[in-house]
Amino acid sequence: MSAHDPARVQALREALTTRVVVADGAMGTMLQAQDPTLADFQQLEGCNEILNVTRPDIVRSVHEAYFAAGVDCVETNTFGANHAALSEYDIPERITELSEAGARVAREAADAHTARDGRPRWVLGSMGPGTKLPTLGHAPYTTLRDAYQANAEGLITGGADALIVETTQDLLQTKAAVLGARRALQAAGTDLPLIVSVTVETTGTMLLGSEIGAALTALEPLGIDMIGLNCATGPAEMSEHLRYLARHARLGLSCMPNAGLPVLGADGAHYPLSPAELASAHEDFVRDFGVGLVGGCCGTTPEHLRQVVERVRHLTPAPRSPQPEPGAASLYQAVPFRQDTSYLAIGERTNANGSKKFREAMLAGRWDDCVEIAREQIREGAHMLDLCVDYVGRDGVADMRELAGR
Repeated sequence: MSAHDPARVQALREALTTRVVVADGAMGTMLQAQDPTLADFQQLEGCNEILNVTRPDIVRSVHEAYFAAGVDCVETNTFGANHAALSEYDIPERITELSEAGARVAREAADAHTARDGRPRWVLGSMGPGTKLPTLGHAPYTTLRDAYQANAEGLITGGADALIVETTQDLLQTKAAVLGARRALQAAGTDLPLIVSVTVETTGTMLLGSEIGAALTALEPLGIDMIGLNCATGPAEMSEHLRYLARHARLGLSCMPNAGLPVLGADGAHYPLSPAELASAHEDFVRDFGVGLVGGCCGTTPEHLRQVVERVRHLTPAPRSPQPEPGAASLYQAVPFRQDTSYLAIGERTNANGSKKFREAMLAGRWDDCVEIAREQIREGAHMLDLCVDYVGRDGVADMRELAGR
């Protein structure tokens, strides 16, 4: 039995395009502050998702605290309900169960607040990154995708109004989560907003070196509803990346920063950004970049969000007229289809039909030689590469998987 309500979902879609929607802040620290016991964790210490089943009262109290601060929506306690995180506790088979339980707890809290004052409250189903990066070969892409589908199925059944693929560090992992979510929505015969929030480090790129332009070029065609940033930094470090998205993304924008960059002290990490500073930053993002969904990540509290609500509730996101830049992206950067030199050079030698040298290396499985041919073309000035592995009698899918990854 799904707790899905099409009218409520439609109201969320409308809100995301016409006003500022405020989400919640940090979850983990508030759960830990209530000192759950080892028994509460079923002996799996630190697996917060277990609390959805054993101590829903603790989880619900966190949601209640944020709703009491005036937020429009809360995220489910399912950040680690994925293959990588639950496999570390040897319980990957519990992905759907824990996802559904997390969504139900949040749904109950949201509905109780709506019943009191009639104002709609929404639930964002959190889909976290896990610890395995498929681009680095930590786990097969299909394994991750199928586990994300199980994660999303639980969230949909439990009553989430939208799915948020968040804190993503590897674009291939992001894609696995988005396509897993899409499959789950299709299987459920429903259509929820799909939000993607990437994490850009202080280096200015995602963990694997992807620039924000590469993320937009790779993710926008997947049919998502919103793109934004969360975690890793405070709002100050996010503004240039938000500026880029505001200029080029056809999608709605979201932003959920940490309470500044952590400062290490005697008692561990401390996040220095005050509630007033976070609220002021969000007001600027709404006015300058048209951001429509705001919230907080590590170090943010109900008081941070209360002040954010006060500052942005009556604002309308600044109108944007994005100028999308058609292009292609590697893992690292986007290359616009723009011809500043007199031509756009496409290297054609990484082609089994056009280059004897490449074909022979591929047939012999000399992958490093194939990559060297590609590098040679880049050195000679190619802006892009045309990789073609089609050859009679070969398994093209296996060859493409081998070479595109390299």
